[in-house]
Amino acid sequence: MSRKALGLTVAFVLLGLISVAVAQSRRVAGGTPVEQLTAALNEGRYDQIPEMAAQFSVRDPDITTLVARALIARGRYQDAEAMLRPAATQVPTSDAALELGLLLHMQDRPEAQAILQRVAPMASSGRDPRTTTRGARALGALGRAQEAYQALSDAADAAPRDSVIRTALGELALEKFDQPQAYQAFQNALRSDDRYVPAMIGLARTLEDENPKQATETVMKALAINPSCVDAHLFLARQALDAGRRDEAREAIEKALEVNPNSLEGHALLAGVAYIEDKQDEYAAEIGKALAIAPRYGEAYRVVAEIASHNFRYDDAAAIARKGVALDPQNPLILSDMGIHLLRTGEEAEARQVLEKSFQLDDFNRVTFNLLQMLDTLDTFTVVRDGDLIIKMHKDEAAVLKEYAVPLAHQALDTLSKNYQFTPKGPFLIEIFPKHDDFAVRTAGLPGLVGALGVCFGRVVTLDSPHARPGEFQWEATLWHELAHVITLQMSNNRVPRWLTEGISVYEEKLQRPEWGRTMDMEFASLMNKDQILTLSDLNAGFTDPRTIGLAYFEASLLVEHIVQHFGDAGMQRLLRAYGQGLETEAALKSALDTDLDAMQESFDKTLDTKYGKLRAALQPPPKGTDLSTMPIEMVRAFAKEHPESFGAQMYLGEMARKAGETDEAARAYERAAALVPIATGDDSPHVALAELALQRKDPKAAMAAYTDAMNADFDNISIPRMLAELMKEQGVDDVARLRPVYQRIVAIDPFDADAHTMLGRLALKANQNDLAVREFTAVVALGPVDQAAAQTDLAESYFHSGNRTEARRHTLAALEVAPSYERAQDLLLKLAEARP
Repeated sequence: MSRKALGLTVAFVLLGLISVAVAQSRRVAGGTPVEQLTAALNEGRYDQIPEMAAQFSVRDPDITTLVARALIARGRYQDAEAMLRPAATQVPTSDAALELGLLLHMQDRPEAQAILQRVAPMASSGRDPRTTTRGARALGALGRAQEAYQALSDAADAAPRDSVIRTALGELALEKFDQPQAYQAFQNALRSDDRYVPAMIGLARTLEDENPKQATETVMKALAINPSCVDAHLFLARQALDAGRRDEAREAIEKALEVNPNSLEGHALLAGVAYIEDKQDEYAAEIGKALAIAPRYGEAYRVVAEIASHNFRYDDAAAIARKGVALDPQNPLILSDMGIHLLRTGEEAEARQVLEKSFQLDDFNRVTFNLLQMLDTLDTFTVVRDGDLIIKMHKDEAAVLKEYAVPLAHQALDTLSKNYQFTPKGPFLIEIFPKHDDFAVRTAGLPGLVGALGVCFGRVVTLDSPHARPGEFQWEATLWHELAHVITLQMSNNRVPRWLTEGISVYEEKLQRPEWGRTMDMEFASLMNKDQILTLSDLNAGFTDPRTIGLAYFEASLLVEHIVQHFGDAGMQRLLRAYGQGLETEAALKSALDTDLDAMQESFDKTLDTKYGKLRAALQPPPKGTDLSTMPIEMVRAFAKEHPESFGAQMYLGEMARKAGETDEAARAYERAAALVPIATGDDSPHVALAELALQRKDPKAAMAAYTDAMNADFDNISIPRMLAELMKEQGVDDVARLRPVYQRIVAIDPFDADAHTMLGRLALKANQNDLAVREFTAVVALGPVDQAAAQTDLAESYFHSGNRTEARRHTLAALEVAPSYERAQDLLLKLAEARP
């Protein structure tokens, strides 16, 4: 949402910011005149309000202000101004003066400043909470956010049950990105008045990222009270835009504009929709309508830039934001957003300049502050340049990560370019963060982004390093995933829908290395059993809801696999290029694949039924009324015998038999479960259970086999290969073919494990893979192991065997410097001397 428009929403829709101390003689049926008019405003009965007011004193400044608000809600700005001016002139610190100042401020009229400055001192007048709030709102419009926030906090403390004050506090907190404070303020407001529409809209906005379903439900409740609420309709429009439902977005915007034809945000959003639909004439027309109302309304461009960025048009977003800054160069929010867009296009030096200017104008904006702090951190990173690659890594990680990140990034771009017959435009900036919140701020300006591991902005990739999520993921898969986006975004002229670009990236991960595949098959099959997977028409929207985003990623990859199987790689390439021509999904499917969404849904359903038929059968829950957890073991045994194809029954029998000490029976049950679902992971892994049973029965050979099966199913679980490695070490396993995959998996998840690198180096030497040994021992030395002499000697020996005597000698001397009597290093130095020509 346009934050400037948001400020206006606060100013014009917050109801009841006037004295409610009305003389008893003025009471009429249904409450005082002010109370009746306030209720009518909250319910959106704007056109009735002038008629209602005519029954009361036209000289009452409170009534005048309420009528003006109704006129503003309908876009009748000139009429509202004419009504407010006499009252504002008579009492320059009144609510009427505040509303006049905010109205003129919205229109960028110079006199607004003076009017608001006369109202602002009310924030510290100490008269009453409502008066304080009035002054605070003026301070907020004047850009004095911290003073406004403090005044509103004081007012809220003095009047804890005042919904209007609590909502004003929440709106300001939300504008400055303090989500928790905003949420609490709106909740408190609604506890006092659960029908207060502005608080409901504010609460929805705090929920829209984390719980969009609840946010939408809250807005629908608000619309039930006030069907003419412009903010509610525009909220739904933004939600629809994020989900890729542009027709719905247009419909919601049109409803808002029916109420207020002069809604600045409405015209800005419509301009944004037109822009991403490549309707340049409509885009220009909507921008023109907004600027005709407020000639310096740079927010219009800010809103369009935000929409462009959400639709992968990152370069366009930066260019559009520049127009906003040119129009309103002192607007800190537009400057801050421009800084974000410049970061996403890799223009970090200019981004810093713009963000610093924004911070000078508004040092209360959390996003701006966070981004500047993040850039300070980024300045300390090690920078590696290699061809078109610019890779930034924390200085403590660079020595290890660069050995993997640089060649892998080149390999990804080369492989994917060849596969898609498309060469992307560089240079490519890759930034790897050891702290997840730094990655989140670099990506979106705020900490959080729970679940995200990496992001691609076309030519800029940001991602977590393994230290950000220790032992949780394979960072190389994330890097490959994001670089696949580079291809699909550029190949489609940044017009690919999210389901397709994400689906391709997940598909390409697994295609490159099976162990990079996402272990969601069991969950997906269970969701199929519950009829809870996404339809293709809802797939894009699935990415906007935290509850379904994981499912959306996985299902999209299955759809991409389905498309490739039925239409080949050439079909996928045609589809990307069709989107690049500006075609929408139905037209793109028809042009590229000669199909439509309904036909695709039908064939995809058949593919899923074939692919997951056996797994779904194995994961079917017990019949209704059957609770295995309440049964004695005899009944569970009988149930498992009657249902030999039930994975759950076999697992439950194995668990109960194990607890009862019946290890042979437990092993047989787990073996049946493993045969039914060999890909089971985590707590549902029969392989881990079998390994533990084998150890209990002192059968290390069987335990190693079971742990190997578990590792081959549970790709991101580092505990399994570590247990297997320890067991192999105890059993004296020296087979390179068996050992290498185990230590490779450990390093893939934790590249800072020096022992695993050492083992891989020694295995490489044993296999005469000397260059690989050099890489592994280089990582060991960089990690600063306790035994530096051994590490330096290992590296020296790998260089010696690869024929690099210079480096071999250098590292041998480094070993001897640490431990002059270290025999291995002494022997190697002698060999080097003997081998001298």
